[in-house]
Amino acid sequence: MRLEHYIPVGKERLRCGYTTGTCAAAAARGAAEYLLTGRRPAAVQILTPAGITVTAELEDWSRGSDWARCAVRKDGGDDPDVTDGLLIYAQVNLRSGEGIVIDGGPGVGRVTRPGLDQPVGQAAINSTPRRMIEAECSAALQASGSPGGLLVTILVPEGPKLAKKTFNPRLGIEGGISILGTSGIVRPMSEAALVDSLYLEMDQLHARGGRDVLITPGNYGADFARTALGLSTRNLCSCSNYLGNCIDYAVGKGFQSFLLVSHLGKLAKVASGNFNTHSAVSDGRRESLCTHAALSGAGRTLVSSLYECVTTDAALDLLEGAGLLEDTLDSLMGALDRHLKARAGEMPIEALCFTNQRGLLAMTPGAVALLSRHREEEETK
Repeated sequence: MRLEHYIPVGKERLRCGYTTGTCAAAAARGAAEYLLTGRRPAAVQILTPAGITVTAELEDWSRGSDWARCAVRKDGGDDPDVTDGLLIYAQVNLRSGEGIVIDGGPGVGRVTRPGLDQPVGQAAINSTPRRMIEAECSAALQASGSPGGLLVTILVPEGPKLAKKTFNPRLGIEGGISILGTSGIVRPMSEAALVDSLYLEMDQLHARGGRDVLITPGNYGADFARTALGLSTRNLCSCSNYLGNCIDYAVGKGFQSFLLVSHLGKLAKVASGNFNTHSAVSDGRRESLCTHAALSGAGRTLVSSLYECVTTDAALDLLEGAGLLEDTLDSLMGALDRHLKARAGEMPIEALCFTNQRGLLAMTPGAVALLSRHREEEETK
């Protein structure tokens, strides 16, 4: 069933879809109800973490003496990817112990390297989908009054073939796709329309009299700016993956300064001169980190190990162990500073980088002054 939820993106209204995680949770709820009550619901309603209710039709039913299975068809909305239209199955088995156990079956990838959302050996079903699946199956158990627990297995028959079109093989996720989604909802990203919406944010800020713009790629950066740096969101705008477009627009609009707060993974790309950080366009994080580690004295063995890291946090752990973390970050931030200033011209521009595990890591030389400027401006409001 189509999700009829629309968001404005630039001058367009684009239809949202729902994630593989929402599909898995909905299929699990349907299979659990069928197993526990003997009744097959035509559809189930799932309240996603985004606060949007999804009504998902259930397909391809089967049942045994102690198990039931059904599927939900993925709806990508106006932002379809390789999983759009894919059937995501859930098989629910009775188990003697209490609680809900969640695993992946054929077509769901397995984690083989550290540093991802799930530990090595676990099915690549991320934390938010796991919580959604557990909540839906617990609700089905409670409604039926059944004792004991459930084993939920997520299956994607087309997963092994589709995984070759994703980043999973490079991340060390083998055998299938990942079950993903932090909000449960897929928000469409038409590039031209999205860039228009970013410009609109900056237009609105300028119209309110804002001249010192605070830029983050998205929610993670915004949350860090607010909670860890104590910055107001009054002058906050998003650049998504289109940092170069936003810098150019800010210069043309006449902003007096540009402060960028972002995860190290994105800024490592910018430090190599990549101002569109979308993974389909640029994925040079490890190359950038390896380059600046080598410039800081890392030997071939360490550089090779860094190159194999799945995440930036894993690379930082190696650098710290070698005593090269601070020097590498200084080198990388120097390159970042040069690229930003070359793009921005006379407009003052600075950046701060963080990771979720380590918090604030490093900043360009003039970032402290711009931080103070934002805080002083807020105090005068």
